[in-house]
Amino acid sequence: MTNTCIASFDPGVTTGAIAFVFTDHPSTVSAEDIPVADGQVDAATLARRFEIMKPDIAIIERVGSMPGQGVSSTFKFGQAYGTLIGVVAALKIPVNFVTPGKWKRHFGLSADKEESRARALQLWPARAELFARKKDHGRAEAALIARFAAETIVREGGH
Repeated sequence: MTNTCIASFDPGVTTGAIAFVFTDHPSTVSAEDIPVADGQVDAATLARRFEIMKPDIAIIERVGSMPGQGVSSTFKFGQAYGTLIGVVAALKIPVNFVTPGKWKRHFGLSADKEESRARALQLWPARAELFARKKDHGRAEAALIARFAAETIVREGGH
């Protein structure tokens, strides 16, 4: 498939992000915070964004609860994660999951989110405004997940 649109997610409510990359134009990226309303993922706005971008495939980072995370924040995170999966499924977009370790190894990154932001700035210097702030690490990671998918999953015909 040529010019595949890849939508990717770094899940979360406060730092979550979505990115779009087209395989024919890997030097361009769109990245934004996940839409939130009243402290939850805004599924309707997210679905409208998908209707505009028309992704051929979605890549969601496979995550779980983190040690030391409180019950309330774990529940909120799980709810956001489930909403992302639900929107993708409802729109019948093929989905792949990737662990943080797998996509980060592909780019030679550690768990340090600043490394991800720096790599995104290197790969997309013309879109530096997307990753300019320290808190934009979610956008950077979503963009890198899309790039990982373009360089591995889509290239190998895995969607």
